[in-house]
Amino acid sequence: MKDLKIINGKFPDFENDSWVQADIVIHDGVIEFVGDVPVECENVIDAAGKVVAPGFIDIHAHEDQFVGRHEDDFFTAGRGLLMGVTTQIVGNCGDNYNAIEDFVSNIEHEGAPLNMMTFVGQNFLRELAGATDRYQASTPQQLDRMKKMLSHLRKFEPVGISCGFEYAPGVTSEETIELAKALEEEGYLISVHFREDGPKAPQSTRELVEISKATGYAMEMSHIGSCAAVGYMADTLKIIKEAREAGVDISSDCYPYNAFCTGIGTAVFDEGCFERWGKSYSDVLVLSGPYLNQRCTRELFEKLRAEDPDLHVAVFAMNEEEVDLAYQTPFVMVGSDCGFVSRHGHPRGAGAFPRVIRQYVREKKQLTLIEALRKMTIMPADRVGLSSKGEIKEGMDADIVIFDENLITDRATFEEPTLAAGGIDYVIVGGHISADHGRIVCDNAGRYIGYNNRG
Repeated sequence: MKDLKIINGKFPDFENDSWVQADIVIHDGVIEFVGDVPVECENVIDAAGKVVAPGFIDIHAHEDQFVGRHEDDFFTAGRGLLMGVTTQIVGNCGDNYNAIEDFVSNIEHEGAPLNMMTFVGQNFLRELAGATDRYQASTPQQLDRMKKMLSHLRKFEPVGISCGFEYAPGVTSEETIELAKALEEEGYLISVHFREDGPKAPQSTRELVEISKATGYAMEMSHIGSCAAVGYMADTLKIIKEAREAGVDISSDCYPYNAFCTGIGTAVFDEGCFERWGKSYSDVLVLSGPYLNQRCTRELFEKLRAEDPDLHVAVFAMNEEEVDLAYQTPFVMVGSDCGFVSRHGHPRGAGAFPRVIRQYVREKKQLTLIEALRKMTIMPADRVGLSSKGEIKEGMDADIVIFDENLITDRATFEEPTLAAGGIDYVIVGGHISADHGRIVCDNAGRYIGYNNRG
């Protein structure tokens, strides 16, 4: 007897840009049969009138800092699961919030709500190597320590390295290029939160193109909306398009909101930021603490920046029509940039993927459902080499989300950022029903996926 059968649903055929209606039989975590299969199964899901999609793959996510309680250690991952995400790639923007050894060990021993992969953050390595001044370049000795650490961490098979240039302005391109040499093998990916938004967005984008050329590694430009949707999206997309046409392997991701989120004490808010964005202190929303959900004044902003630099805030800086333009571009995929701190944060961590379908497919009609799903599944799977994920086919991993295309929606708001999405019936991770109509029913079916174990 097989484990699970899904009947009467439709699923996307990305190769032919069409829909297929067929039964799906799952056993031992794998899609065994697709078609009219009269096989007896322990469980049957009738997906009549529903979409049976590959599980969403979040190419730009952040893990929680572990505190020793499974529910809290994977709180952000759980919110991802409830919006249909079955694999997250964390460690972005140059940061890891846990030692890589502890991160991998925890998942291998306890499981996780969804599958996880990780980058090694350049700024994380800088801190360990003693390069703690974000405005200073690393010394040759510090860079040598960073390379040795990265070489050691290769045994955990990371996706590649991530960089957060805006968070550490002292980092040079040369440091990143030299650090990448410690990877030594082909196939890795470099993910970069670029150097400066606003008028320098095009220049910052060209820097990423040159790093990709110099290292030979593919480049993922992080959250293009928060970087370029302040008047420079068209210019930025043009630079990426021209680089791709010239043979540079560069793409990007985006979350579907007009506000970004970061720590108030970061270099993002250094002098001149509001002028670059054309915004003011009142466009900053406090996301936790005693001033929760309050807009800033200059006095409150300066007080929090001095007294609580780790406090997260949202800044309504981006132009929605420029975010729209990004999503209509073929090489831009969906990423949530999720991450909650003490269960507070930006609603993207609980709503980004359903929001794309609601906003760009149903309401604005700027994408077809297949186009949107492609940006959430097969594109990120290909980007990180997940050859057994991202499609509904025999032999593929049974990571699946079942939803109503007319009802799927984001419910999370800035006031209530962790509300589960609506319209999603089931989320299946490795053949296990992990979420059932907005409730987590299995929180440990996910596994750690290393670089050499992606098939």
